[in-house]
Amino acid sequence: MMVLMQATATDAQVDEVITRIAAFQAQPIRLPGDDHVAIGVASAISPDLRPRLTEALSLLPGVESVVQISRPFKLASREFHRTDTVFTIKGVTIGGNQCVVTGGPCSVESRSQIFETARAVQAAGAKILRGGAYKPRTSPYAFQGLGKEGLELLKEVGDELGIVTVSEVMAPEDVPLVAEYVDILQIGARNMQNYPLLIAAGKSGHPALLKRGPSATIDEFLLAAEYLLHHGTERVILCERGIIPIDKTYTRNTLDLNTVPVLKYLTHLPVFVDPAHGTGVTRYVPAMARAGVAVGADGIMVEVHPNPKEALSDGAQSLTPAQFAEMMPELARVAQAIGRSL
Repeated sequence: MMVLMQATATDAQVDEVITRIAAFQAQPIRLPGDDHVAIGVASAISPDLRPRLTEALSLLPGVESVVQISRPFKLASREFHRTDTVFTIKGVTIGGNQCVVTGGPCSVESRSQIFETARAVQAAGAKILRGGAYKPRTSPYAFQGLGKEGLELLKEVGDELGIVTVSEVMAPEDVPLVAEYVDILQIGARNMQNYPLLIAAGKSGHPALLKRGPSATIDEFLLAAEYLLHHGTERVILCERGIIPIDKTYTRNTLDLNTVPVLKYLTHLPVFVDPAHGTGVTRYVPAMARAGVAVGADGIMVEVHPNPKEALSDGAQSLTPAQFAEMMPELARVAQAIGRSL
């Protein structure tokens, strides 16, 4: 539900609407606009309460209309928040007209590896460095990440180069630690519906990048984002990283590029595309990265490693620094063709 105030509504009238909503045990959120103020009701409203609340709000002075929001997700819905969400981290704008590129290794393996990669992707034009310190792996014998040491290396390289950093957090109790060292918390595809983790990440108020689960519907994806928004963080990035394919012979996943325009229509949140996980094969990553820019993604996220053949995780889908540098001008030309920049 959203209450649209008249253009002439006073602050006192807006406050009265907010007070009335709270009296119904619902959560009011003030949404300033250019000409009108709107007050959103973020809480789920029971069918028997909805008509009484609608009537009570409609009768208040200064109220122009009460609009019902049909989507199961509220705060993430464009019905609730009509303008695109745009925010800045360390001077990097996310969600604006510029498509932001994220590059870096699947896992932080050593100081020399992360610094070499960070310098290479930054020199090629990347604004965000990715790197996993904690890795959810299918096998318990696979490399699980360096943990806190990896986080410390990410902070060191981020501070020295002035580059934005993003790394995955896997457990609610780890949120404060990871948030202390990196600029963006990544909620991985396997944890998309880890609700205690989403709640903890939301309460931290830290920027979060949420990856779509491999079998998640659009509504499930956006309801996961709703947890982050509902519990306090307004800076949420959605990331399409591929869904379970019909044929796993040639690619790891099917990169669902339909998702990008659908999400841009349904939600105000910025949308990234991860063609590395979306394909799982290095030779296909540049083409799908170009496609991601073409369909309107606000960011592209790829894996880069100085020596993919020796990578401790996801070497098969990682670009070398040279391949990354070759791809970047191609992405820039696609962005320019659709009126954006890289």
